[in-house]
Amino acid sequence: MKNWLDSVYSDGSRYFVSNPCPVLGETITLYIRMYESSPLKYVYLRTVINGGESLILMEIDRAENGLVYYKGNLTINEKMLHYQFYLVTENVIYYYTQKEITTYIPDTTYDFKILAGYEAPAWVKESVFYQIFPDRFCNGNVNNDVISGEYAFNGHDSIQVKDWSQPAFKYEDGFCMDFYGGDLEGIASKISYLKKLGVNAIYLNPIFYAATVHKYDCLDYFTVDPHFGGDDALAALVKELHENNIRVVLDISINHTGTEHKWFNKEGTFFDKSVGAYHNKDSKERNYYFFEGDTDKYKAWFDVETLPTLNYTSQELRDVLYRNENSVLKKWLKPPYNIDGWRFDVADVMARNNEIQLQHEVWPEIRNSIKEVNPSAYILAEDWGDCAEYLQGNEWDSAMNYYGCARIIRQFAGETDLYLDRNEILRAVKYKPTAKDMSNRIMEHLAKLPTVIQQNQFNLLDSHDVYRLHNYEFVSWQDYRGSVIMLFTLIGATCIYYGDEAEIDGRSEDVEGCRYPMPWQKDFEKERFFELYSKLAFLKRENKAFSEGGFKIISDRDNVLSYARFTHDQVWIIVCSNDDCERMIEIPLGIFGAREFSKSEDAFGMELDYEVDTHNNLHLKVVPHYSYIFQL
Repeated sequence: MKNWLDSVYSDGSRYFVSNPCPVLGETITLYIRMYESSPLKYVYLRTVINGGESLILMEIDRAENGLVYYKGNLTINEKMLHYQFYLVTENVIYYYTQKEITTYIPDTTYDFKILAGYEAPAWVKESVFYQIFPDRFCNGNVNNDVISGEYAFNGHDSIQVKDWSQPAFKYEDGFCMDFYGGDLEGIASKISYLKKLGVNAIYLNPIFYAATVHKYDCLDYFTVDPHFGGDDALAALVKELHENNIRVVLDISINHTGTEHKWFNKEGTFFDKSVGAYHNKDSKERNYYFFEGDTDKYKAWFDVETLPTLNYTSQELRDVLYRNENSVLKKWLKPPYNIDGWRFDVADVMARNNEIQLQHEVWPEIRNSIKEVNPSAYILAEDWGDCAEYLQGNEWDSAMNYYGCARIIRQFAGETDLYLDRNEILRAVKYKPTAKDMSNRIMEHLAKLPTVIQQNQFNLLDSHDVYRLHNYEFVSWQDYRGSVIMLFTLIGATCIYYGDEAEIDGRSEDVEGCRYPMPWQKDFEKERFFELYSKLAFLKRENKAFSEGGFKIISDRDNVLSYARFTHDQVWIIVCSNDDCERMIEIPLGIFGAREFSKSEDAFGMELDYEVDTHNNLHLKVVPHYSYIFQL
């Protein structure tokens, strides 16, 4: 017998909400669907109006493909409106939230949520990003290369790496002062390549004037590093990218500067080998940092002495960073640069220093300042943990989704969790998460967020801060392939870290090992990595099911996870196995309104071994460690 509860579905997308981004005072229509044969007597929409609980009786709107749709109207009277559904049968009331269906009244943690007046970066959900570490991507102009011994920083001389194929230096050998010569002109020269790969947005690691190769130790936020080509090169690059329908997000750290920053280094010389005093006690910019009285002692990010922390009790600092019309964040959003968003480094710790906790004061201000210039700008923050408190419409549009994507997918592939790996005791416990662990983690992350925020999620596997997954010897091709398929098919945008599609070399012992130069010398466009990434990139961009469709877990038994991405007229099934045994999974076609299935292969030509029973359930045989993606 069909379990009708499996067919219950709603979300905050345009397929189930008449306007997912309404304004205050607007009346919207909400929908929920389930089997037409469901034993329902009533469906209620439960919400809170002016502090009081309200139950709105829903009515049948239509029936199609074996599914019945109920609708109810709701007037938006608050900036965030919570709601649940009460499904009333003869003997049981079922309570439906974004996370699950229960037979007890749930709290509001996982409620469906509608945001009023939310300025959504609508382009993000349709984006395949490409993260570029500029110095290691492509050298387009050798005349702006850093020369060996050109300058020194923190006691170490700059190093010019003339052999592009040379592996990245370990920190104790290069001290982040090893430069390969990649620049903005080099990125511009590869635009046709990015389009061939299927990329329509890029995220650039920091490009502002700084001493090290990573440039998170900025010395001037108002100047693009001349070794990358300077301000004019950025303006030219963004213009050309936009002409090719590719968006641009820049990386910045406004939690800290470098000790060579002009605000901090008032008595020394940029890149001096022996800077003495790092500050001028009579300078107004001294208040931009945390100094202990009149002493030379200052707070540094994670006690890294070259990265002094910024002090957001200073109103002047806020003005120069984001409030003034000629502030840092606004300058690069405006012509002639016209960037499409900001990625904020270590955003989780910003504006926080013991008894000073200003994060929920500062971030709404930053958001408002950015949206004043460009309402569709993307506000992306770095946070590796559960950061739902920032993802409610008035602060960040997304965090880099380590928590709900990278960490759990990498762990499913066999890696120790990225956070647990930092602790010697926790690292020693080798536990491989099950598919149930996967589904719980994914749903707990998504179910706290409004759908319009879910669609903004910045999903990633690799980055400049973590070892590349494919560089681990214990990660097989099939497990890696399944990880990449999940990356592209979860709700949100997808980000490819440069070189992953080229099976770039690297080390898994130190962070510099994930920053190897792009292997342009290889003919990788004919290889399986490039085929995997490019196929999925175009699949994601060309199908609305992946950009704004629903998400539903189908099966999470053993080590096989299957889920669906779907609209009213398009359904894609994703099946990912990390199991050592052959498994059989069941997919009830009717819950998506599908009446038959007759495919022999998935989107990659993988053979599908299945049968459909008399109850319209698809029984799929899943080969160990194989993954599938196919359309109903």
